Amino acid sequence: MAIVGAVIVSGLGGLGIWAAVSPGGYGQSRDGCVTVAAASSTGGALLHECGSGAVAMCRAAFEHGDRLSLLTRPQCRLAGLGPSPSPSAGRRPPRAG
Repeated sequence: MAIVGAVIVSGLGGLGIWAAVSPGGYGQSRDGCVTVAAASSTGGALLHECGSGAVAMCRAAFEHGDRLSLLTRPQCRLAGLGPSPSPSAGRRPPRAG
């Protein structure tokens, strides 16, 4: 009985350490995948997109100013899907005179 109990406790301990160290595929926004935790009518929702779905999600986030868009923008930047700089962003205004 003691051996079985020790094996169970060891297994649960290992599972707890693994869960704390490895957040999983939905854990972080990176490499073209976006994960956003947002409030919903049932408490909370995890929005996760990769590839073309992530590109569309980020494009919409930078075009709108609602709460979900504001939460999505930093995650898009982490995933490398921030807005492309405008052509005039790097230009200086002409000097007077």
